[in-house]
Amino acid sequence: MKTILLKFAGPLQSWGTNSHFETRQTDLYPSKSAVIGLIAASFGYQRDEDSKIKKLNELNYAVRIDQQGNLLRDYQIAQKFKENGDFDRTYVTNRYYLEDAIFVVALSHDDDKFIEGIYENLRNPYFQTFMGRRSCPPPADFLLGIFDDNILDTLKNYPWQAKYWYKKHNDNAISCYMDASIEKNLRVSQRRDMVISFSQRERKHQYRNESQLIIKAIDPASENNNLTTYDEHDAYGSL
Repeated sequence: MKTILLKFAGPLQSWGTNSHFETRQTDLYPSKSAVIGLIAASFGYQRDEDSKIKKLNELNYAVRIDQQGNLLRDYQIAQKFKENGDFDRTYVTNRYYLEDAIFVVALSHDDDKFIEGIYENLRNPYFQTFMGRRSCPPPADFLLGIFDDNILDTLKNYPWQAKYWYKKHNDNAISCYMDASIEKNLRVSQRRDMVISFSQRERKHQYRNESQLIIKAIDPASENNNLTTYDEHDAYGSL
Protein backbone atom coordinates (compact mmCIF):
# COMPACT_ATOMS: atom_id res chain seq x y z
CA MET A 1 0.00 0.00 0.00
CA LYS A 2 1.24 3.49 -0.89
CA THR A 3 0.44 6.72 0.92
CA ILE A 4 0.66 10.32 -0.30
CA LEU A 5 1.41 13.09 2.18
CA LEU A 6 0.38 16.68 1.47
CA LYS A 7 1.22 19.79 3.47
CA PHE A 8 -1.30 22.61 3.81
CA ALA A 9 0.38 25.69 5.26
CA GLY A 10 0.28 29.39 4.60
CA PRO A 11 -1.02 32.74 5.78
CA LEU A 12 -4.65 31.76 5.08
CA GLN A 13 -6.71 28.69 4.24
CA SER A 14 -10.41 27.88 4.50
CA TRP A 15 -12.30 24.57 4.66
CA GLY A 16 -16.01 25.20 4.75
CA THR A 17 -18.50 22.33 4.99
CA ASN A 18 -21.44 24.38 6.22
CA SER A 19 -21.41 27.68 4.34
CA HIS A 20 -24.57 29.45 3.20
CA PHE A 21 -25.25 32.68 1.34
CA GLU A 22 -23.38 35.68 2.80
CA THR A 23 -21.67 33.75 5.63
CA ARG A 24 -18.76 31.52 4.56
CA GLN A 25 -17.54 29.43 7.48
CA THR A 26 -14.39 27.37 7.82
CA ASP A 27 -13.82 24.11 9.67
CA LEU A 28 -10.78 23.81 11.94
CA TYR A 29 -9.04 21.29 9.64
CA PRO A 30 -9.29 20.27 5.96
CA SER A 31 -12.37 18.37 4.80
CA LYS A 32 -12.16 15.24 2.69
CA SER A 33 -14.49 16.76 0.10
CA ALA A 34 -12.17 19.76 -0.34
CA VAL A 35 -9.12 17.53 -0.82
CA ILE A 36 -11.02 15.39 -3.33
CA GLY A 37 -11.96 18.60 -5.14
CA LEU A 38 -8.28 19.55 -5.22
CA ILE A 39 -7.37 16.16 -6.71
CA ALA A 40 -10.19 16.39 -9.24
CA ALA A 41 -8.88 19.80 -10.32
CA SER A 42 -5.40 18.35 -10.81
CA PHE A 43 -6.89 15.71 -13.15
CA GLY A 44 -8.86 18.34 -15.04
CA TYR A 45 -12.26 16.89 -14.11
CA GLN A 46 -15.34 19.02 -14.74
CA ARG A 47 -17.75 19.74 -11.90
CA ASP A 48 -20.50 17.47 -13.26
CA GLU A 49 -18.34 14.37 -13.82
CA ASP A 50 -19.88 12.58 -10.86
CA SER A 51 -18.67 9.06 -11.76
CA LYS A 52 -15.03 10.17 -11.63
CA ILE A 53 -15.63 11.93 -8.33
CA LYS A 54 -17.18 8.73 -6.93
CA LYS A 55 -13.93 6.86 -7.66
CA LEU A 56 -11.94 9.43 -5.66
CA ASN A 57 -14.22 8.83 -2.66
CA GLU A 58 -12.60 5.40 -2.36
CA LEU A 59 -9.41 7.01 -1.06
CA ASN A 60 -8.53 6.49 2.58
CA TYR A 61 -8.19 9.92 4.17
CA ALA A 62 -6.56 11.30 7.31
CA VAL A 63 -5.36 14.73 8.43
CA ARG A 64 -2.86 15.58 11.16
CA ILE A 65 -3.12 18.97 12.88
CA ASP A 66 0.53 19.94 13.24
CA GLN A 67 -0.16 23.58 14.05
CA GLN A 68 -3.57 24.90 15.04
CA GLY A 69 -4.55 28.07 13.25
CA ASN A 70 -6.36 31.14 14.49
CA LEU A 71 -9.83 32.00 13.22
CA LEU A 72 -9.96 35.15 11.09
CA ARG A 73 -13.10 36.95 9.89
CA ASP A 74 -12.87 38.89 6.65
CA TYR A 75 -15.59 41.53 6.23
CA GLN A 76 -16.49 42.17 2.58
CA ILE A 77 -19.22 43.90 0.59
CA ALA A 78 -20.50 43.12 -2.90
CA GLN A 79 -22.82 45.14 -5.10
CA LYS A 80 -25.62 43.71 -7.22
CA PHE A 81 -26.93 45.43 -10.35
CA LYS A 82 -30.13 44.92 -12.29
CA GLU A 83 -30.20 43.68 -15.88
CA ASN A 84 -30.56 47.26 -17.16
CA GLY A 85 -27.42 48.30 -15.28
CA ASP A 86 -29.13 50.11 -12.41
CA PHE A 87 -27.87 49.55 -8.89
CA ASP A 88 -29.95 46.99 -6.96
CA ARG A 89 -28.45 46.42 -3.50
CA THR A 90 -25.29 45.91 -1.46
CA TYR A 91 -24.49 42.57 0.15
CA VAL A 92 -22.51 42.32 3.35
CA THR A 93 -20.51 39.08 3.49
CA ASN A 94 -18.47 37.49 6.27
CA ARG A 95 -15.75 35.06 5.19
CA TYR A 96 -13.82 33.03 7.72
CA TYR A 97 -10.27 31.72 7.36
CA LEU A 98 -7.61 29.90 9.37
CA GLU A 99 -4.38 31.84 9.66
CA ASP A 100 -0.94 30.32 10.30
CA ALA A 101 -2.27 26.74 10.39
CA ILE A 102 -0.26 23.71 9.27
CA PHE A 103 -1.83 20.36 8.36
CA VAL A 104 -0.41 17.10 7.02
CA VAL A 105 -2.97 15.25 4.89
CA ALA A 106 -2.56 11.56 4.07
CA LEU A 107 -4.20 9.67 1.18
CA SER A 108 -3.94 5.95 0.48
CA HIS A 109 -5.57 3.19 -1.55
CA ASP A 110 -5.08 -0.54 -2.12
CA ASP A 111 -4.39 0.15 -5.82
CA ASP A 112 -0.82 1.49 -5.97
CA LYS A 113 -1.18 2.60 -9.60
CA PHE A 114 -4.20 4.69 -8.65
CA ILE A 115 -2.18 6.44 -5.92
CA GLU A 116 0.81 6.95 -8.23
CA GLY A 117 -1.47 8.51 -10.86
CA ILE A 118 -2.87 10.94 -8.29
CA TYR A 119 0.63 11.88 -7.17
CA GLU A 120 1.79 12.59 -10.73
CA ASN A 121 -1.24 14.77 -11.42
CA LEU A 122 -0.70 16.71 -8.21
CA ARG A 123 2.85 17.38 -9.40
CA ASN A 124 1.55 18.66 -12.73
CA PRO A 125 -2.06 19.80 -12.15
CA TYR A 126 -4.41 20.55 -15.03
CA PHE A 127 -6.24 23.26 -13.05
CA GLN A 128 -4.68 25.39 -10.32
CA THR A 129 -4.99 23.80 -6.89
CA PHE A 130 -5.79 25.83 -3.78
CA MET A 131 -6.45 25.41 -0.07
CA GLY A 132 -10.21 25.74 0.10
CA ARG A 133 -10.48 29.03 -1.78
CA ARG A 134 -8.88 30.35 -4.95
CA SER A 135 -7.13 33.12 -3.02
CA CYS A 136 -5.21 30.51 -0.96
CA PRO A 137 -2.58 28.72 -3.09
CA PRO A 138 -0.70 25.75 -1.60
CA PRO A 139 2.90 26.20 -0.37
CA ALA A 140 6.04 25.31 -2.32
CA ASP A 141 6.49 22.16 -0.20
CA PHE A 142 2.88 21.10 -0.72
CA LEU A 143 3.88 17.62 -1.94
CA LEU A 144 5.73 15.90 0.90
CA GLY A 145 6.12 12.62 -0.97
CA ILE A 146 4.74 9.16 -1.65
CA PHE A 147 5.56 6.41 0.85
CA ASP A 148 5.46 2.59 0.89
CA ASP A 149 3.48 2.24 4.10
CA ASN A 150 -0.07 2.38 5.40
CA ILE A 151 -1.71 5.70 6.10
CA LEU A 152 -1.49 5.66 9.90
CA ASP A 153 2.14 4.51 10.18
CA THR A 154 3.15 7.10 7.58
CA LEU A 155 1.60 9.88 9.65
CA LYS A 156 3.15 8.59 12.87
CA ASN A 157 6.64 8.43 11.35
CA TYR A 158 6.67 11.75 9.50
CA PRO A 159 8.35 14.65 11.39
CA TRP A 160 6.31 17.34 13.09
CA GLN A 161 5.86 20.27 10.68
CA ALA A 162 4.98 23.02 13.17
CA LYS A 163 7.06 26.18 13.37
CA TYR A 164 9.71 26.62 16.08
CA TRP A 165 7.74 29.31 17.93
CA TYR A 166 4.69 27.03 18.05
CA LYS A 167 6.67 24.05 19.33
CA LYS A 168 8.07 26.10 22.20
CA HIS A 169 4.58 26.56 23.65
CA ASN A 170 2.81 23.34 22.63
CA ASP A 171 3.18 19.65 23.31
CA ASN A 172 3.90 17.18 20.49
CA ALA A 173 0.72 15.20 21.27
CA ILE A 174 -1.33 16.22 18.24
CA SER A 175 -4.73 15.27 16.88
CA CYS A 176 -5.25 13.13 13.82
CA TYR A 177 -8.69 12.82 12.20
CA MET A 178 -9.30 9.92 9.81
CA ASP A 179 -11.84 7.74 8.08
CA ALA A 180 -13.32 5.52 10.78
CA SER A 181 -12.41 2.41 8.77
CA ILE A 182 -8.66 3.09 9.14
CA GLU A 183 -8.42 2.46 12.87
CA LYS A 184 -10.98 0.33 14.71
CA ASN A 185 -12.22 0.68 18.31
CA LEU A 186 -12.15 4.47 18.30
CA ARG A 187 -15.01 6.82 19.01
CA VAL A 188 -16.84 7.63 15.77
CA SER A 189 -18.44 10.93 14.80
CA GLN A 190 -20.02 12.08 11.56
CA ARG A 191 -18.85 14.84 9.27
CA ARG A 192 -20.74 16.01 6.20
CA ASP A 193 -17.86 16.03 3.74
CA MET A 194 -18.36 13.03 1.44
CA VAL A 195 -18.90 14.64 -1.93
CA ILE A 196 -21.54 13.23 -4.29
CA SER A 197 -21.49 16.03 -6.84
CA PHE A 198 -19.66 19.33 -7.34
CA SER A 199 -22.22 20.48 -9.91
CA GLN A 200 -23.00 24.18 -9.60
CA ARG A 201 -26.66 23.39 -10.21
CA GLU A 202 -26.93 21.21 -7.13
CA ARG A 203 -23.95 20.37 -4.96
CA LYS A 204 -24.48 17.20 -2.93
CA HIS A 205 -22.65 15.86 0.12
CA GLN A 206 -23.27 12.98 2.48
CA TYR A 207 -22.09 12.19 5.99
CA ARG A 208 -18.85 10.27 6.56
CA ASN A 209 -17.78 8.38 9.67
CA GLU A 210 -14.67 9.89 11.22
CA SER A 211 -12.43 9.01 14.18
CA GLN A 212 -9.90 10.99 16.19
CA LEU A 213 -6.55 9.70 17.40
CA ILE A 214 -3.89 11.50 19.44
CA ILE A 215 -0.37 10.71 18.25
CA LYS A 216 3.07 11.76 19.47
CA ALA A 217 4.70 13.67 16.63
CA ILE A 218 8.39 13.08 15.96
CA ASP A 219 10.50 16.19 16.55
CA PRO A 220 14.06 15.49 15.29
CA ALA A 221 15.53 18.68 16.76
CA SER A 222 14.18 17.87 20.21
CA GLU A 223 15.43 14.27 20.04
CA ASN A 224 18.92 15.54 19.26
CA ASN A 225 18.74 18.00 22.19
CA ASN A 226 19.42 20.83 19.79
CA LEU A 227 16.51 23.22 19.85
CA THR A 228 18.23 25.95 17.84
CA THR A 229 18.59 24.17 14.51
CA TYR A 230 15.16 25.01 13.07
CA ASP A 231 15.28 26.61 9.64
CA GLU A 232 13.59 29.97 9.92
CA HIS A 233 12.76 32.12 6.93
CA ASP A 234 15.36 34.88 6.42
CA ALA A 235 13.98 37.54 4.11
CA TYR A 236 17.34 39.34 3.91
CA GLY A 237 19.63 36.34 3.71
CA SER A 238 20.34 36.66 0.00
CA LEU A 239 21.06 40.41 0.08
